[in-house]
Amino acid sequence: MKYLIAFLSSIFSLVLWSSVEAGPVRIKDLVEFDGVRGNDLVGYGLVVGLNGTGDGIRNAPFTEEILANLLERLGVNVTGEEFRPKNVAAVFVTAELPPFARAGSQIDVTVSAIGDAKSLLGGTLIMTPMNAADGQIYAVAQGSVISGGASAEGEAETVIEGVPTAGVIPAGARVEREIAFDFSGLSRLRLALRTPDFTTAGRIEAAVNAEFGRPVALMLDAGTVELNIEATRARSPAHALGRLENVLVEPQRKARVVVDQRSGTIVMGEDVRISRVAVSQGNLTLRISEAPAVVQPNPFAGGETVVVPRTDAQIREDIGTGLAEVSGGTSLSEVIAGLNALGVSPRDMIDILKSIKAAGALHAEFVVR
Repeated sequence: MKYLIAFLSSIFSLVLWSSVEAGPVRIKDLVEFDGVRGNDLVGYGLVVGLNGTGDGIRNAPFTEEILANLLERLGVNVTGEEFRPKNVAAVFVTAELPPFARAGSQIDVTVSAIGDAKSLLGGTLIMTPMNAADGQIYAVAQGSVISGGASAEGEAETVIEGVPTAGVIPAGARVEREIAFDFSGLSRLRLALRTPDFTTAGRIEAAVNAEFGRPVALMLDAGTVELNIEATRARSPAHALGRLENVLVEPQRKARVVVDQRSGTIVMGEDVRISRVAVSQGNLTLRISEAPAVVQPNPFAGGETVVVPRTDAQIREDIGTGLAEVSGGTSLSEVIAGLNALGVSPRDMIDILKSIKAAGALHAEFVVR
């Protein structure tokens, strides 16, 4: 009985759960505003100035091609020339163009090698146009690459720390084109919940209407609340959003258990419940070993030497925690606490929770990553 709680508690090395009610949260932290979003940018360029750690031209011919094109544009004719620089690397440059970014503002970029370069440490990114999904150039990146890794090698050993083939350039791109979006002309604006929930959407609707003192918000579904900008009597949509984004709302969460098998982590909400259930667990070990023997004929017998297989097979079942029972309405946090006290292995713990979920006794969404 009481040992079931002890049995179910060691599924992972780290267990986190919520034991207090979630406090009020700002609307800006619960929703995304329609049209107020970033845009992904990507570019293809060259990093130069590497200390012999660049691409091998024979293994990365695209590096030689873009380098030749760049030199041609700068007035250097390299047609028919053979050059094998070791200080150049082809890279992808990525960034996010934030909402309302204006021409001339600067954004951070990430630089990643795509060839066989060993390190980008100390390199400089040459002017690289960055395109959006529509194929238009919205920013141009250039600057010194800051790499978070390091590598060193000798004849018999190589040591690598971090990822030296990727780095960042803070404020490394300058915005050249703005996103065409008339935000000030909106008459209605949708608030998209990051975690759709009817209760939370209803509370947002009630809180916004209470803030403006009139029905200006309408819940359309579990993930959308529509705001009537004209009904707010604000001078602009920006003024309306600036007023409502700091309104506090208490979100409602689903009962959910999230299990990370790699790190041994369980995260659960306080609303997770387990019905009355009994659990028995044990470990079965199968061991097979081969010890072949060599048999030789007697002297002058004229026979052949043969290898005789010898196999030893054993099956052993470890003594488990036995049969344990959890009473109905027990919270999962109490079950996990008991399992941790027993020292159940992480693999066994996750199997136990899966089995309880399959039995229909775990009343929560079960997510395994």
